[in-house]
Amino acid sequence: MGYHVKNREAYQHITDTFKKQQKGATIADIVAQTSLPLHTVRELVPMVADEYSGRLEVTQSGEICYSFPRGFISKYRGFRAGLRKFTEKFSKGLRIVSSWVFKVWIMVMLVGYFVIFMLIALAALVLSAAASSSSSNNRSNRGGGLGGLYFASSIFNLIIRIWFYSELTKSMDRTLDSRYGRFGSTAPQSKKRPLYKAIFSFVFGEDDPNGGVPGALSAKEKQELIAYIQANQGVISLPEFMMLTGLPPGQAETAITACCVEFGGSPEASEDGTVVYRFDELLLRADRRDRSFGGSSPLKRLKKFSSNPKQMNIWFSVINGINLIFGSYFLFNALSTGDILTQAHFDAASYVYKVTYYLLSVLGINQPLPIIAVGLGVIPLVFSFLFWLVPALRYGSMKMGNEAIKLENLRKVGYRRIWSTPLTVKSGEIQADLPECRPKNLAAAQDKVLKEMGAYSVPEVSLDEQGTPVYSFGDLELEKVALDKYRAGINPDASSLGATVFDSDR
Repeated sequence: MGYHVKNREAYQHITDTFKKQQKGATIADIVAQTSLPLHTVRELVPMVADEYSGRLEVTQSGEICYSFPRGFISKYRGFRAGLRKFTEKFSKGLRIVSSWVFKVWIMVMLVGYFVIFMLIALAALVLSAAASSSSSNNRSNRGGGLGGLYFASSIFNLIIRIWFYSELTKSMDRTLDSRYGRFGSTAPQSKKRPLYKAIFSFVFGEDDPNGGVPGALSAKEKQELIAYIQANQGVISLPEFMMLTGLPPGQAETAITACCVEFGGSPEASEDGTVVYRFDELLLRADRRDRSFGGSSPLKRLKKFSSNPKQMNIWFSVINGINLIFGSYFLFNALSTGDILTQAHFDAASYVYKVTYYLLSVLGINQPLPIIAVGLGVIPLVFSFLFWLVPALRYGSMKMGNEAIKLENLRKVGYRRIWSTPLTVKSGEIQADLPECRPKNLAAAQDKVLKEMGAYSVPEVSLDEQGTPVYSFGDLELEKVALDKYRAGINPDASSLGATVFDSDR
């Protein structure tokens, strides 16, 4: 049988986390590594321990340390358990296959239509040359044939340039490079991405390098926050929370309240009246390592438009542009000329349209017009339009998103600078040389950071010898002193697990 778990994804996440553990782990350890809410971990960990026959060690503090010395073989072997696992694996496999099919479909549409249009152009070239040769005694016909020949030869010349000199067809060079290294070098060559992945990257981009949902703390940020709390006696202040998350005061207060709900925290007031947030339950851990980066939260990375080389994306645009031109051409001629039934229709039709209509007729298609209008007109035209529209919209969104990331990173740097020495702060000191921390208008962003911290703690402003404003956050200095005093008064033994008083394997 087995448990009926509503949050199957969280259950699997906890199981995978236990599989990576070399030793036992407590609830606090699993929360720190998964960033799942405390109540969710409390509910699911006993289920994981029961299903995989985990070992339970109760310490003197009353905390349970879970380990799995016998491996992860489920004790549920019945039909329902097997069906559930099969369904989960099948659903996961179906999502993977569907994603792969979608990527391949985009590649087939882009490259397939390009090849079809190039074959049509090549056929037009051959027929034009044949017609020109057989009609050399007729000047007017020869002129028409030479016109079609020139058009078709131009298209064919474009085929040669795109096909043989683009980044898409250097398979022989890549093979030689991978075997011998370029110019005889034996250095290992980087693995090339499949074409369908490169096309998908151009259209839809890559996964968010920072994870999470815009406006909310990501799982990685929560893990960094928990690590900082665990390294600082389970206590954090709002300014520290701001410098770790890059959130301004108003948003930071909302976010830290949500974290208290998720991870069992609570606000308290020190003897001096300073508000601190305590997370005592996060200290009951077996893994005592400090993973807090010394209080310097890693910066977020900027989003990239694509992982492809710039030249490859240019060629994708060129190929799509050719498909767009041909699709528009065939749709226009299908609507303006229609079926070629009489000599008048034949004379009015453009050359490549005639050739295409003739080839479809030779292939046994009685009504070529719908295929030309829809198959060679509407479908490639709409696809090519969307193929450009989606990346264009994504590029605009990416630019705005990166500006927000730069400002958030600048906040982390600025808040940390202010918190480190709050009595002497200058606007120009709130910066970093990294591009991830430099918004488009750096001066305005620096002032914004100072004003945001000033909304939490009003500074005194003076001028130095050069006339530069110097900000002094006296209340922040007092808060730092009170926070250090509060942490010093916490008994470190209170979070100790103590010796094992019960072992389920003994």
